[in-house]
Formats: sequence, structure tokens, C-alpha cells
Amino acid sequence: MPSTVGNSDNSASPALRTVLDSLDDSKAENIISIDIQGKSSLGDHMVIASGRSNRHVAAVADHLLKALKDGGFGTAKVEGLPGADWVLIDAGDIIVHVFRPEVREFYNLEKMWMAPDLEEETVH
Repeated sequence: MPSTVGNSDNSASPALRTVLDSLDDSKAENIISIDIQGKSSLGDHMVIASGRSNRHVAAVADHLLKALKDGGFGTAKVEGLPGADWVLIDAGDIIVHVFRPEVREFYNLEKMWMAPDLEEETVH
């Protein structure tokens, strides 16, 4: 089951639910959804997942692109599909990253996006 950071699964938008369900159906691993509303103008949610190999990453991405289109969410923009080390899918308000595990560990996007905002921290 995908984990969601900063938002509960029950309040997920239909597009986010489609993304999470597709990734789960494709056996993507370590699925994390991060609520980035108010943190970035890129979108409302960032979803990060892993595939076991280049072939699995490509299959997960292809399945997700089809699910988004079939769900009526249009044709998402995609980068990195030919190499399939790191595939970026821009589905409007949802940005999806699908990595091979080594590449995901190297870039560690979760750490960057889940870090507390400096404005939210108080200095005593």
C-alpha cells in the first residue's frame, strides 16, 4: 500500500488516486506521495516510486501514462523513458518520479521535499 506524506489517502484527488493505484498495480516499490501544495508552484503532489530494473521502470511508467489517459486526465508529459533509469511524468498537478533503486538513493528527492520549511521552524 502506498504511503502518503502530508495528506491522507482518503482525501486524495481522483488523479492522485489513479496515480497511486496504477503504481500499486504495476508492483512499483516504496511508493511515497508528498503534498507539496504551498511549497512549490510545480504542482500539488509529488509521487516517488521505484522499479526493480530499467525494464520495470519503463513498464510502470507506460502503465501509468495509459491509466492517466484512460482516466480522462489527458496525455502527461514524460521525460527519461528511453533510458528508464529515472522517468519523470508531469501530470499537471501531480509530478511522478519512477527510479531504479540506485538512482533514487543517489538523488534522494524524498529527503529534500520532506524537509521542514525554514519559515515553519522557530528559533528560540
